[in-house]
Amino acid sequence: MRHILIIGAGKSTGVLVDYLLNKSTEEELRLTIADKDISHATRLCNNHPNATAIELDVFDQKERTDRLKQADIVISMLPARFHIEVARDCVELGIHMVTASYVSPEMQELDSEAKKKNLVLMNEIGVDPGVDHMSAMRVIDKIRDKGGKVILFESFTGGLVAPENDDNLWNYKFTWNPRNVVTAGQGGAAKFIQEGKFKYIPYHRLFRRTEFLDVEGYGRFEALANRNSLKYMEVYGLENVLTLYRGTMRRVGFSRAWNMFVQLGITDDTYQMEDSKDMSYRDFINSFLPYSPTDSVELKMRLELKIDQDDIMWSKLLELDIFNDEKKIGLENATPAQALQKILEDKWTLQPGEKDMIVMYHKFGYELDGEKNQIDSTMVCLGDGNEQTAMAKTVGLPVGMAALRILNGQIKTYGVQIPILKEIYEPILKELEAYDIRFREIETPYLGYNALHL
Repeated sequence: MRHILIIGAGKSTGVLVDYLLNKSTEEELRLTIADKDISHATRLCNNHPNATAIELDVFDQKERTDRLKQADIVISMLPARFHIEVARDCVELGIHMVTASYVSPEMQELDSEAKKKNLVLMNEIGVDPGVDHMSAMRVIDKIRDKGGKVILFESFTGGLVAPENDDNLWNYKFTWNPRNVVTAGQGGAAKFIQEGKFKYIPYHRLFRRTEFLDVEGYGRFEALANRNSLKYMEVYGLENVLTLYRGTMRRVGFSRAWNMFVQLGITDDTYQMEDSKDMSYRDFINSFLPYSPTDSVELKMRLELKIDQDDIMWSKLLELDIFNDEKKIGLENATPAQALQKILEDKWTLQPGEKDMIVMYHKFGYELDGEKNQIDSTMVCLGDGNEQTAMAKTVGLPVGMAALRILNGQIKTYGVQIPILKEIYEPILKELEAYDIRFREIETPYLGYNALHL
């Protein structure tokens, strides 16, 4: 039996475990699922004879290395900042490793040593990053194989609520880490290139600079820029591309509404608020508004943000119950962003049985034989309303597929890797189609860069 150690039993791990256990007999796999809370790991084992749950303190080096020594490959489903300690141990012990997270500078430093030991440290093999890499490189390589030159690449991903459960004015519910949603776009200007010109969008303008996208069968979306699109020039070998832009998808109108929070300052995560634990939702909002001995919080809010009472933006604010004087933030020394997250979780948490949705959209502009062409590639994945969420499927399945292929010696490019090579992405994308994760690629007239909003 080959031994796979999975560290972390969070929301995306269930689909990963199911995939590997379904393969465990024919592939001779033995899974150990480790978590600081053994009950989470036990639940994922589901009494399967080829799975064992253990409690593991990943910060206890002796305990961690003792467990790692028993594994043929390690899958880290920990928060991204915790991967590196596991990765260093894996390189020292001569064990392959897989994560869904971005390659950190510390992880990249392990590249040469991993190559010396013929080890694969596979990263960025979730959905975004992951499925986006693989689906983009498949088309880019096809264009190059035909002798074409890529001149435009745009890529967008959204984690959204499925249409049948899209029942609030924001057309949004949390389908992944709420904190990442609340703090999205902070930490520097968004950078991209448009028709050969470098462009920058500072945070305070980010949510008012959007692009419209239409996905057949699912309607219209908007996209706002990710923090740094420029790094993908080197990753995808697009150093001479004229337009390169990556973004996040939301339903139309979300960004304009979210911009109210940005302008008010309540997405800030850089300082703590006094007395946040006993602060009501209404007090929280009022603390960012000017003092008035006569005007209500509601009136001050409308004046501050220049919102008419019959504006849909006002209705969206009221729907969140942010002026409630009874509900408390309940968090000691909360930052504004943490307090806002608490308020939003009241309204935007997926309820049992509600489905999520992953939407991905790539645009490729290219020149071939003197003519300009365009390919649009789209993918929509729906959750089942239970454990098999779209997010869990699009993260867990690629992770499991990559781990199994490494274990079977089918991925032989050693070192710190991301899934941009044909030997990695072709079989995984093909296998994902069996789970209804497939891309629809269509040739369209070349439209160039959509400069209407950006």
